[in-house]
Formats: sequence, C-alpha cells, structure tokens
Amino acid sequence: MPRLDPRRLQSFREVALAGRISVAARTLHLSPSALSEQVRELERECGRPLLLRTAQGVHLTADGQRLLEHAQRVDEALRAAEASMDREAEEGGTLVLGASQTTAAWVVPHLVAELRRARPGVAVRVEVGNTDAVLGWLAKGTVPLGLVEGLSRAPHVRLEPFAPDELVAAASSAAPAEILRLRRVADLDRVPIVWREVGSGTRAVVEKALRRAGVRRTRRHADLELGTNDAVKAAVQLGLGLGFLSRWAIRTELATGALRAIPLDGLRIERAFSWALPAGGVSGIAGRFLREAQRLAAGTARPAWFP
Repeated sequence: MPRLDPRRLQSFREVALAGRISVAARTLHLSPSALSEQVRELERECGRPLLLRTAQGVHLTADGQRLLEHAQRVDEALRAAEASMDREAEEGGTLVLGASQTTAAWVVPHLVAELRRARPGVAVRVEVGNTDAVLGWLAKGTVPLGLVEGLSRAPHVRLEPFAPDELVAAASSAAPAEILRLRRVADLDRVPIVWREVGSGTRAVVEKALRRAGVRRTRRHADLELGTNDAVKAAVQLGLGLGFLSRWAIRTELATGALRAIPLDGLRIERAFSWALPAGGVSGIAGRFLREAQRLAAGTARPAWFP
C-alpha cells in the first residue's frame, strides 16, 4: 500500500469527528466537494471504504474506526512536537514568516522590531512574494504563518484581518496635467496606469473596486505592469502613469509632495492586511509572534506606526 497522505488523513479525521462532510469542510475551509474527493482518494490509497455515507451524515466502517485511532495518535504526536518547539522557542529559535510585498516592506519590519524587544534571541526569516504565492506556501506547509493583502483564497488556509489599509490613486507632482486633473473614475481610460502583476493582492483589490464603480477599463499600450511595489512607486514618481499604492507605502512621499493623491469621485479603495493561517492553527514561535501582534492590534496604546 502506498504511503498515506497526511493532509488527507487530517481531512478524514475531521470528517470522522464531525460526522458530516459539510461541517468538516467549514472547519478546514474547503468546499464539501473538494473534501469528499480527498476522503475518496484516501479510501483508494487504503484500498477499502472508510465511511458509510447516509442522508443523516457519515459513519465509520470498521476499517475507518481503526484508521481514526491511528489518525488521533498522529495528531497527538504532532501536538506534542509543537509543544516541544514552543518550549524551545522560549529563549530563541527562528521565526519563518511569509509576507506579501506591501506587508513585507511596511508592516513586518515594525512587528519584528516589537518581537525583538521582547525576545532578542529570536532569528527571523521572511519569505516575500505576492499574495497568491504566500497562500500557496501556507497550503504546502512551506511557511507556518503569512501576512497578506488582497482577495485570494487557498485550501486549508484561513484569513484573519489584522490592520486596515487604503489604496490611493497617486501620481508624481510633475506628472502631465491630464493625470493631475483627473477626477472622474470613468476617465481612467484616458491616462496610462502602472499596475502590479497578475496574482498581486493589490491588483486584485483595485480591479474589483473599479468593476464595482462601473469601470471596464481596456488595456492601453502606455500601461506598465511591474512586479514590485517599489518598481510601481518609482515609475509613478517618474511620471509614467497613475498608480494605485498603499497609503502605508507612500506616507513619506505624500508628506514631502513628491507624490499627490488623486481624488477620484466615487472611488475609495479600502482593504485589510490579513494573517494567513493554516487550518490546524499556528504553534511554536510563529504562534507566539501571532499572539503578540494580535495583542498589539487590539490594545489601546498602539505604537505610532500602527494606523
């Protein structure tokens, strides 16, 4: 028999304990059809049925009951390992965090500074990508925790809002007059736009907001598509087009006048930075980092950098 897939084993355990696929699917943040397919794949791996499916829910076969006992022991062993890592992390350890580009540049450094004040022995490694990439890492178990923006979703990953953000239509103070005088959303077709790449959380939020505002903008030959926020900001500062940038990312440029916020009638793009968490929860030093960040966000005495 081939080696059992641990994620399918976890899915089977949730179904067996819940007694209904729909209930377990909500716990695991999967669709019922996707969860059913995972259980069927596990049954194929085992070469025998594990569940009896009825209108009232699911019931374990004798083989399913035996496999659940093993699954419970696997879960207990994992929790014991996590508790051991928690103890080792008290004095040090390495925090591994996935972060989207906006959060990596403007939020994560502040959070790491807060962590270091409390735990100076902790090493930190931040894996940076767009939101889709970070959610993919979470789903595969490559990173234990992520901080992202945008609208994307991934199996076995849940999102928990952390901090507010606003995407601002911004232009260089020296941009052409047609950009600086822009006021109507419908006139966006008249100016070049500097976009983030497809898969970026920022781009997904902007495109959804424009659709809601009734804008079906066609791509212009003068548009740019760039892979980082810094590249978008640099292109906007050079007057190459209008860009939608996080207010976190351009606070200094707005204050000095290097960039201007362009108020577009009927368009205000608000979003949240969110923690990306595995369905099974976060433990160890990543869990401690998350809890401390959540306490900071919920407290009344927030640091000056927090909105």
